[in-house]
Amino acid sequence: ALGYVSAGTVEFLVDEARNFFFLEVNTRIQVEHPVTELITGLDLVRWQIEVALGKPLPEAAPPLRGHAIECRVYAEDAAKGFLPCSGRMERVEWPEFEGFRVDAGVDTGDTISVFYDPLLAKCVAWGETRAEALGRMRRGLEHSVLFGPVVNQGFLLEVLGNTAFERAELSPHFLEEHRLDGKTWPHPAAVPALVLAA
Repeated sequence: ALGYVSAGTVEFLVDEARNFFFLEVNTRIQVEHPVTELITGLDLVRWQIEVALGKPLPEAAPPLRGHAIECRVYAEDAAKGFLPCSGRMERVEWPEFEGFRVDAGVDTGDTISVFYDPLLAKCVAWGETRAEALGRMRRGLEHSVLFGPVVNQGFLLEVLGNTAFERAELSPHFLEEHRLDGKTWPHPAAVPALVLAA
């Protein structure tokens, strides 16, 4: 109906009765695209390039497999209203194991500037069930080593550990309702002994 020809992202809201409400079309790959890739086995970036070359998209919808979740790791302080943070990344290490993917843009020695978005990485976990995907995400974040500016790693773990989040009991006011602000997880710089133990 739009006459749009490309791979893109169409966003909807869905209510409890499974009514779909259109939000927008993004004519680009979204930051959440790894979630779709993990549950479909598709390479969306390749799709978009092939469409630009005049190749058709498959007519049938791809089969969906399992569950995936993405966490965006930022240099920001959740306890201070998600204030962006800058500085040198003294140490960056991401774990590698099945079902856990990291699309990272920084490494040890890189500087997080005040001039750009403070996104460090997108961590994506896949599992046969939602619980398995959440468990892999927690494991991945717990074993990620990020020393330097304050990051939202602890905040993400706090959300992932919330029982209502585990049950997918979500709302637009979820953080306020459950008082999640990252204050229960100390920033790694406050516990330098962990550097020696890691």
